Formats: sequence, C-alpha cells, structure tokens
Amino acid sequence: MNHNTFQQIRKLAEQYADYTAKNLSKLVQIKSLSAQEKKVQLELKRQMEEAGFDVVKIDGLGNVIGRIGNGKKILAIDGHMDTVDMGNMENWDFNPLGGEIKDGFVHGRGTVDQEGGPAAFVTSGKILKELGLANELTIYFVGSVMEEDCDGLCWKYIIEEDGIRPDMVISTEPTNLNIYRGHRGRMEMHVSFFGVSSHGSAPERGKNAIYMASEIALEIEKLNERLAGDPFLGKGSVTISEFVSGSPSLCAVADFARLHLDRRLTWGETKESAVSEIEELIKGINAKVEVLNYMETAYTGLEYGMEKYYPTWKIPEDHPIVITGVKAYEHLYNEKPLVDKWTFSTNGVTINGMYGIPTIGFGPGNEVLAHAPNEKVAISDLVTASAFYAAFALEFASDK
Repeated sequence: MNHNTFQQIRKLAEQYADYTAKNLSKLVQIKSLSAQEKKVQLELKRQMEEAGFDVVKIDGLGNVIGRIGNGKKILAIDGHMDTVDMGNMENWDFNPLGGEIKDGFVHGRGTVDQEGGPAAFVTSGKILKELGLANELTIYFVGSVMEEDCDGLCWKYIIEEDGIRPDMVISTEPTNLNIYRGHRGRMEMHVSFFGVSSHGSAPERGKNAIYMASEIALEIEKLNERLAGDPFLGKGSVTISEFVSGSPSLCAVADFARLHLDRRLTWGETKESAVSEIEELIKGINAKVEVLNYMETAYTGLEYGMEKYYPTWKIPEDHPIVITGVKAYEHLYNEKPLVDKWTFSTNGVTINGMYGIPTIGFGPGNEVLAHAPNEKVAISDLVTASAFYAAFALEFASDK
C-alpha cells in the first residue's frame, strides 16, 4: 500500500479544517432534540450532497444515509444527530446554539455529543471522492436519530427495515481520538409494589406499599455492591432513579409504589440474569418486575420502538476491525492509538450487541463534555477524525 496516500488523506483533512468546522457550526445552530431532528437532518443531507456523495437519502425513521462507492465490502460510519437539551442556561458561558468558532474550538450543544463526528465524516467522504479511494467499498455515512432517547433504535430500523447490514461499523461518538471497542450494556426496569389502603388514622389495617418498596430499595442498594465485574468493562451497577407512590388520598395508606431502576450490565450479565436478581429480592412480596418498552413517533411521523434492553458488547483487541483501526491510525500519525472503552452507552448496543456486527468507536471530543454545559470540540480533533475515517476505509479496502 502506498504510504503517500495516507499522507495525502492527512494533508487534505488539515486543508479542510475550516470547511469541517463551518459545517459543524451550521449543524450546532439547529436545535435537534430526539424526534425533532428534521431541520438538522436536511442540513446534513445538504452537506453530504455538497461534498459529492454518490447517493443521499432520508429513510422512514429520519436517518440520513449517504453512500459512496459500490464495492462488495460494506463499511458504515455512524453518528447520531439528536442532542440533549441545554439544561440550566446560567451554567453556560456562551450561547449553546451559537456554533461559535473561536480559539481553535467549535462551541455549542452537540459539538462533542455528537455532531462533531458526522461533520468530520462528511469531510472524509469528500476526501475519499477526491482521491478516488472508495472503488473497492460501499461506505454508508449515517446521521442517525433518537439515540439520546433510545440508543440503538435507529440501527434496529436500518438493519431490519432498510436492509443495510455492513461488514464493519465505526461509531463516531466521542473517544478523545482513542479507539474504543465496547462498553457496558444497560436496561430500564420497573419494580411495582401492591399494598392495601386503609384510613390514615388506622394504618395497621392496611399494608403500606411505600414501606414495602423502601425495604426492597435498601436491598437494591446492597445488591449494587455485590454485582459482577469484568477486567475490561468494569463492574455492573444498579441504582434507583425514581420512586413514585399512590394512595386513595393523602389521608390513606399508600396501596401502590414503584421503583425505576437504571441497571448497567457488564460482560456476562444479561436481561434475564438482571431480572432474576430483582425477582429474588421480592420473593414472597406482592410485587412484580418488568423491563420497559420504548415507543415514540419519529419526526417523519413513523411510530417505532423496542425493549429498553441494550446489550453489553466488547470486541477482542486482536479482532480484525481493531487491528484495521490501529493500522490506519499508525499510517497517519506514526504512533499507536490508545485502545479503550466508553463509560456511557452508544448505538453499538444494537449494531454489535444485538446483531453481532464488528464495531469500534473513534470520535472527536472528550466524553466528559457530553451532556455538560460549555460543550466544545477542538478543530484539531475534527481534522484527526476526518483523516481517520478515510484512512480506515483505505486500510479496510486493502485487507485481504
């Protein structure tokens, strides 16, 4: 393989630094909460078309899918276009929807999590087209939707409804320019408790569901301490994120209570194992555990959903996708990248966790700024990511 080609990629990524930053600035200026991404998707589609992509379309769920090349090997590069809301505006030192380019950074909500990745891959597509490097591949560049509300839902649709099943996928979620090869899974559960109401003046006649739930809440706190661990992904965790109750009146014993559990799953933990742990705690109590479902209407008007179980996934360090990523980075920068993991969850839960498609992460920005005020991404990160995605495609195309 010609080493000069990688240097051409790196040079063009640097040359297009302003182009990438301006594209990201335009995306950031469009508020794009989950299921409200229409305007930002139209802008991303325009950017892909301007960059010379072969085909750009918006699917039934609202994902923007750009294609370059028509080869047998299929690579997809994914980045979600929805963001979380702004939070307390007093915590921001600048306008979160300003998209200001200043001091070597693009500023605003979504710069890190995670419109910076898509802005970088648009430039990658432009580079691949200019250098004529995509002939051996089909590359799908995906600006996906609704990830903040339900990670992986978009890729369930892409695989099952669009019929796109890549050989390899790069997630452009922020990795601080490291290569990530997995993260813990997660799931959401309700534990509901059913008591018996009585007049508040005679609580002994009833059975208080709040007390039932409170006792189990303390057991769940203890359960968290003894959950399994994994040398790479760390230990599983469980926490109660909501406690609600109900009674016929505020002068009555509560006959209903419910705990909402946020359960993080390490390697070897499954939906079944996590549910059975809670069922064990509530044995002999009038209570039930249920895994929740997500069902929402996309901006396209399509109602779509899935169970709120997002499987754990990790890729072995010696897997071809990791090796390809490491080689691509080395060809560009003559040094080894750090190979690590995310602390949070990504679309990898379905891409690899459900469908077994080899996946790695490489993205601009530091994940500590995800969902935080004063979110900003270094333009130099965008440049490196632009170069990496194109270099990965070149390396992947040449792999026998």
